[in-house]
Order: sequence, then C-alpha cells, then structure tokens
Amino acid sequence: MINSMQEFQFIRFQNELDDLVSFLTNNTWKFHSNPTPVKEQIVEQYHNGWYQDDREAFWIVHEEEKIGLLIIHDINDTIPLFDIRLRNNLRGKGIGTKAVSWMVDYIFRLPDKKIRIEAYTRSDNLPMRKTLYKCGFVKEGYLRSAWENSDGTVNDSICYANIRSDWENKKTTPIRLEDFPF
Repeated sequence: MINSMQEFQFIRFQNELDDLVSFLTNNTWKFHSNPTPVKEQIVEQYHNGWYQDDREAFWIVHEEEKIGLLIIHDINDTIPLFDIRLRNNLRGKGIGTKAVSWMVDYIFRLPDKKIRIEAYTRSDNLPMRKTLYKCGFVKEGYLRSAWENSDGTVNDSICYANIRSDWENKKTTPIRLEDFPF
C-alpha cells in the first residue's frame, strides 16, 4: 500500500525510450486526446523533441518501479503547464495528488520565480479536477468545445491555476469571474 511521499521518487526522464513506449502503450489514457498511443507515434514524438524541448519530464517511481510520468511543459516560461499519467491499476489511490503537490513545490522553488502553474483538463475528468482542487489549484475558466480528441470528438475543457502568492502564503484566493456580466 502506498501511504506517504517518502515512498515516491521523482526521477528525471533520461531518454528511456523503451520504458516510455512500454508505459504509454500498456495503459489507456481515457481523458487524453489520444487514449491509446501506438509505438510509432511515441517514437516519432520522442525524436521530434517532445520530451526534451522546453519540457522537463519525471518518472514517478515507487519501490524502483516506474508507475507514472509527469511532464512539465513550457518550463522556460514564467507560466508552465503539466501533464500527469499513472498506470491504470494505480489510479484513484491518491498518487496523483501526491505527485502534483510535489510538482507545485518543485516549480515554485525554481530560481527563476514562476508566476503560476496552469492546468487544463476535460470537463468530464472528475478525478483530475479533484486532484487539482486538493493541490490548491483554482478553477478559472470553463472552455466550451475546446478539447479535440484524436477520434474527432470534442469535449469541454476546464482551466485551473495555482499562483505563487497562494503557494507562498498557503492559501487559495478566489477569482472574480462574475464581477461583471461581460
């Protein structure tokens, strides 16, 4: 059973292409635009710099086993985004919350003082929405027909963010989305 952060390591992705292909093809990603990536797609993305260019990727490791992948996009920007993936059999056990909490601390402790961290998820991805909420992210927007899927379907998307001042002060400030009707 997984109980504490001490049981996890976050190890920088070091070009382990075979592990990446195995991880991504042996699990399904219901809430991602492409829920069943194939080896050829993964290898092509890898060789095109997807896991290196302006990104930092970390394996989530438990008892020396790679159980998840956390990718921070736009790491050179002041407002990065991220993607997290966990093995099918380990979802719903609080690992995502622990990993996202680790990532928030990691990003806000970087020397270049990131302003905020953004996250976008499909509106029907309730587990991720709960994870973001638990990790101090604030729902900032509802984007209609904004998530295109590889099968041609389109979903609504939700935008969340965690800002540096909230993280520093260990609080969550509300947004003023409804202060004007326009």
